[in-house]
Amino acid sequence: MISRELAINFDRRNFLGTGFSGLALSQLLASTDAEKPNPLFNGGLHHKAKVRRVIQIFLNGGMSQMDTFDFKPELEKRHGQTVDVGLKATATGTPGPLMKSPFKWKQFGKSGRWVTDVFPHIAEHVDDMAFLMAMQSKSNVHGPASYLQNTGFLLPGFPSAGSWISYALGRLTDDLPAFIVMPDMRGLPYNGMGNFSAGFLPVSHQGTPVNPAAPAPIPDLQPPASSKFITPVASVDGLKLLNNMNQNFAADRLGDSRLQARVESYELAAKMQLAAPEVLDLSRETAFIHERYGTSRPGADGAFSRNCLLARRFAERDVRFVQVWSGAGGPKNNWDNHTNIPTELPPIAKQVDQPVAALLMDLKARGMFADTLLVFTTEFGRMPFTQSGVGRDHNGSTFVTWLAGAGVKGGVSHGESDEFSYKAAINKTNCYDLYATILHLMGVDHEKLSVRHNGIDRRLTDVHGEIIKPILA
Repeated sequence: MISRELAINFDRRNFLGTGFSGLALSQLLASTDAEKPNPLFNGGLHHKAKVRRVIQIFLNGGMSQMDTFDFKPELEKRHGQTVDVGLKATATGTPGPLMKSPFKWKQFGKSGRWVTDVFPHIAEHVDDMAFLMAMQSKSNVHGPASYLQNTGFLLPGFPSAGSWISYALGRLTDDLPAFIVMPDMRGLPYNGMGNFSAGFLPVSHQGTPVNPAAPAPIPDLQPPASSKFITPVASVDGLKLLNNMNQNFAADRLGDSRLQARVESYELAAKMQLAAPEVLDLSRETAFIHERYGTSRPGADGAFSRNCLLARRFAERDVRFVQVWSGAGGPKNNWDNHTNIPTELPPIAKQVDQPVAALLMDLKARGMFADTLLVFTTEFGRMPFTQSGVGRDHNGSTFVTWLAGAGVKGGVSHGESDEFSYKAAINKTNCYDLYATILHLMGVDHEKLSVRHNGIDRRLTDVHGEIIKPILA
């Protein structure tokens, strides 16, 4: 008997063909679900998909919405005033007076989207984007809020969105993982690897971290130089022996998915030894592309540019979910601008502005915009009040996310915050709605994507989530 953990409301059966033992099992079960869409060909599990792959840009630390995309004339007018909005406490300090954005605002595109001058390149493409202007979080603390925006839960131990997508739809290529993560070169984000964990799903679905700036971009993919005895022939023989041992072991434990996950990981690692170096070789790109992305910029800026270019290369090779992080965990080098918005926000915004715009243009130029979804998000926003003079504190009550590409209308916005961008006011959305929408575009019904864990049917969207239909094409 097959355990519940190996099924997504019985639709999971269509996918169990990734590993050698899974191949036989999928053949055995194929006849029962013949009417269901095949995820390998349709790109969807429950209905026809519009999105084949997702690239998510995650801004670690909390992007300030009223200094980037959420223009509030009332905040401009009442700058310096102390306003009683019933605020009892903030995340880290006592709020000061209202502070208008220190940056210049301008309207862009036919849609007239307001954007400040910290994003001059991104601003040129607002007519390709659908903005969620009233996103909310349940927390204004980095750790829980980051978990929530990545996994749908405030606590650790739950699968991330990329892991759920990998689990539901499988790999589109045999040579690369379904879920790739590129952290900021300066370090992992808040919660570390927990943001891209597979949680209670098989470990083969966790995010594979890639750090192109490191001497070994993918740890332990190749044997150390000192191990001269590890030859290609010896590796093949060792893998054959290991596979035979694993299959014999698994034959007596059909309900245990852990070994199957390990087998798939070993198989994938062997294939990645050939595929990954080619993907990571940016010398194959033209000088024009390097200039457009800004890959020669110094330090973390250039590293983020290269990560965005690599995101396109991974997506081009059919990696399902690519996550690119801006900002490391900690008190600096991220979007957590507590002390000085005028000096702290521009450098981190500059890191992402040119390469994200380049990525969008590159996807369009290559025809990938037709089946690729680009998502630009953060864990929460910031307060309209000052902190430490000219900084801003955490604000889970409203922030901005935008999407562009397959299945999404360009030049539209959904939702609105209040007059100060303090709280979401109209057409509020949250991570559950965001992922319900992303899954819908990938051909997955978020209410059917569930796994029984500790006696509870768990979902990426928990018991919430509505598809954000106004932004859909």
